[in-house]
Amino acid sequence: VQLVESGGGLVQPGGSLRLSCAASGFTFRRYIMSWFRQAPGKERALAARISSAGDSTYYASSLKGRFTISSDNAKNTVALQRSSLAPEDTAVYYCTAYNYPSDYWGQGPQVTAPC
Repeated sequence: VQLVESGGGLVQPGGSLRLSCAASGFTFRRYIMSWFRQAPGKERALAARISSAGDSTYYASSLKGRFTISSDNAKNTVALQRSSLAPEDTAVYYCTAYNYPSDYWGQGPQVTAPC
């Protein structure tokens, strides 16, 4: 099983960045895909989630309207488009896949550091 994230980096406040996660080794279309993030000194928290069919999404309240999660079951990828980035969005971002009892996490956390 692999979840390989890409797209992190530095960005100016107010800018946009897109995170991508390429999945392999499991039946992607059966899994709920999520992005978690962990800000410095804070606990890891759910940022956004998308259903296995891609027809239902959830966002942390502070991210609604700025972040958009999407998935492509044909390409086995999930993305998180982030706009209007602010310093408080600085965090390590993790891609995850869940289908009880399986719970997979990405190994390459992406850091966004609005500066």
